[in-house]
Amino acid sequence: MSGGFSLINIDGKFTEPATVLITKISDAVGSLFRPTQIRRVAEAESEAAIIEAQAQIEVTSLQHRAFTRLISEEAKKQNNIETIIEKAIPQLTDSSNPQDMQDDWITNFFDKCRIISDDEMQSLWARILSSEANSPGTFSRRTVNSLGSLDKSDAQLFAAFCGFLCLIEGELVPLIYHMESSITGAIGQSIYEDNGIKFTALAHLSSIGLISFEPLGYSQTELSQQIDIAYYDATIRVEFSNPENNQLDSGNALLTAVGKELARVCGSKPVDGFVDYAIKAFTQMGLAASSPYPTQDT
Repeated sequence: MSGGFSLINIDGKFTEPATVLITKISDAVGSLFRPTQIRRVAEAESEAAIIEAQAQIEVTSLQHRAFTRLISEEAKKQNNIETIIEKAIPQLTDSSNPQDMQDDWITNFFDKCRIISDDEMQSLWARILSSEANSPGTFSRRTVNSLGSLDKSDAQLFAAFCGFLCLIEGELVPLIYHMESSITGAIGQSIYEDNGIKFTALAHLSSIGLISFEPLGYSQTELSQQIDIAYYDATIRVEFSNPENNQLDSGNALLTAVGKELARVCGSKPVDGFVDYAIKAFTQMGLAASSPYPTQDT
């Protein structure tokens, strides 16, 4: 290990990518990491520091309480950091390239995640760390900073929103036909509302920078006569009447750059009945739509 550190130990051994990742983290953030069992180390250092201080000056009760609080807070932050790393390591691939991660990115990542103690949110941070290690450059610092400002309720709402994401011509596109229109008026909006995606939810996700929200709607353009839309393990085939340069109404929302990055790790799940809903929506638009076969592409 770089600098003689032994950060954490999982089942007594590390895979090679995990060893490289931990070395890379230790090199990047330095003093953030100390030997294993940080809590016992922190307690020992606290006692030693108090003894040393008492030898020089009389330590007041206030100073003692302040120092104890500082040690306790840092131990909690250290525990949060190590837990996120522990969660990330099993998600590393054999082709992972943690050695190519940027030091500034790593420093910024741990500066933001060290105050995260919620288990579900730690898992989200761990997915970002492992994904960045597997493919450096996947997540921007802006995305990390945005995640650092999200509440757990924001993350859960965004995951619910991403349950309506489809892959259209290689782009992640949310099919959110939520506003009053001839489409939703004919087939209803309850599938969105039942999953928490109401007008106020869309406005909130827009305000925190994860989506762009346009009541008049967005469109996918320059589409060929036949396209396959991937939705988790299903495919929706859509056919237009024109041989080329077709346009598809994709609804009232688009992912921002930050939203696109977070969408891949947010833990979203497919919504029951959405394939049938989307087929009805496309049919209402005058298109031929069906779900001919499943696909593994998401």
